[in-house]
Amino acid sequence: MSKYDEVAHYQDFSELLSILKKSNNNYDTRKIQKAYNLADKAHGDQRRISGIPYILHPTSVACIVAQFGMDSDSIISALLHDVVEDTEYDLDYIRKEFGKDVANIVDGLTKISKIKLYSREEQQAENVRKMLIAMSNDIRVIIVKLADRLHNMRTIECMPEQKRRDKSRENMEVFAPIAHRLGMKAVKDELEDLSLRYLDPIGYKEIEDALFLQENERDRFIENKKK
Repeated sequence: MSKYDEVAHYQDFSELLSILKKSNNNYDTRKIQKAYNLADKAHGDQRRISGIPYILHPTSVACIVAQFGMDSDSIISALLHDVVEDTEYDLDYIRKEFGKDVANIVDGLTKISKIKLYSREEQQAENVRKMLIAMSNDIRVIIVKLADRLHNMRTIECMPEQKRRDKSRENMEVFAPIAHRLGMKAVKDELEDLSLRYLDPIGYKEIEDALFLQENERDRFIENKKK
């Protein structure tokens, strides 16, 4: 299976529950189940461009958030992050059913999605500033957003080429620098790696081939040492 096989990067709700069960954190699984039920009902028959059921996107984002070690409200917000923007349910309903914190996080995520991101280098600082302002009320907003962007990049193969390049530029100019500022090196590195694949496919292939050769040389060296 290819590293970039889209299906391989989707996780369903049962996988989320498995991650939570293995964690040492004390999660509110009843409330998380309730959030999933709402997301599943709200998104209904919606599908991603690839044809994959849409609900598998928020469950996958929630899995990433859980792997970050975030709390129940962050996971719930990940499950509900597209509900207000893409379905009939509004923020008041989210607040009533899941509380003020979840509503605030979902509201912050909705606002970030509406920020116009520029690709010109001289506007990079402005982009970062806007994102930081958007996340200032609750750091969990940007953590969930980074998980959302990470999953979107892992499953972006089905998008048109220009869309892939635009999202990749946003990563390099906005999201990867913010991940770096937050000390999330693994997220920064993966966003940059995935983005380079679309911004400079020739250079990416050269790096990939070089790393493959290094790995083969390492394996041969180990095998020779065993003899």
